[in-house]
Amino acid sequence: MSLSVEVEHHHVEVNGTALHYVEAGTGGSPILLVHGFPETWWAFRDLIPLLAAEHRVFAVDLRGFGDSGNEVGDYSSAASAEDLHQLIGSLGVGPVHVTGQDVAGATVFRLAVEHPEDVRSLVAIETGLPGFGVERLADVTSGGTWYIGVLAAEGVPELVLTGREREFLGEFVFPALTAVPGAVTEADVEEFVRTYSRDGGWRGATGLYRSMLREGDEIKALAESPGVAVPVLAVGAGGGSFTSTTMTRAVAGEVVSVSLDGVGHYAAMEAPEKLAEVLLEFTGRVDAAR
Repeated sequence: MSLSVEVEHHHVEVNGTALHYVEAGTGGSPILLVHGFPETWWAFRDLIPLLAAEHRVFAVDLRGFGDSGNEVGDYSSAASAEDLHQLIGSLGVGPVHVTGQDVAGATVFRLAVEHPEDVRSLVAIETGLPGFGVERLADVTSGGTWYIGVLAAEGVPELVLTGREREFLGEFVFPALTAVPGAVTEADVEEFVRTYSRDGGWRGATGLYRSMLREGDEIKALAESPGVAVPVLAVGAGGGSFTSTTMTRAVAGEVVSVSLDGVGHYAAMEAPEKLAEVLLEFTGRVDAAR
């Protein structure tokens, strides 16, 4: 594993678990990168150096993912949002630009709504929200994804996926959802397989997908009051408008929308330069307005 900028690895005890995160950069406003599925902080390996030239960058493994704690416990988006709140407090760097992708959507949305003092801006990358249509992704009769049901079912991920992590991640998920050939390397797959193969390695994903399927009313209520009070950027890929449509419906204020053409679902790995350009432009404008 090699990065073009050195990252420092840390663990911190927050909210009854141990979060692993990496840090790079020494100046500028702070950015917190929050991964989706089937990822860890490692998904941002090529994005971090590009952002660290102008920002202090943190990338976290959510509870149950990567090298963060995955003991038996609560793996809902509410618990993960509280983790991030306490992480930002322990780092003493708030408010931060929060960037979340995929199934981390509800987690970062909750953070922005419930702890606006922590958040300078909210960036949603290829993500939806419960209560605003993301549940349809679990409906296979309408073109949804079968593995969401697997991950959300009690005991089924361990039964079906344990011992098959490499086949599931390397031969199905990443090839099916990427558009840039070779963007996810064998070394990347090795790293993701390493952490998802831990005992309890599916707990983080299982918890967030279960949350996704039951918390729609709660997320809609949060969107209505108190709502999001910070600048919002919605980043979609491949010409899709799902992220933009979701955030526009969920946020009362202006939402800036960008689509990365020729890129699949995993934008940070497929097009780090394009994504960095978009993020730097957006965060620069937010910082200039403060």
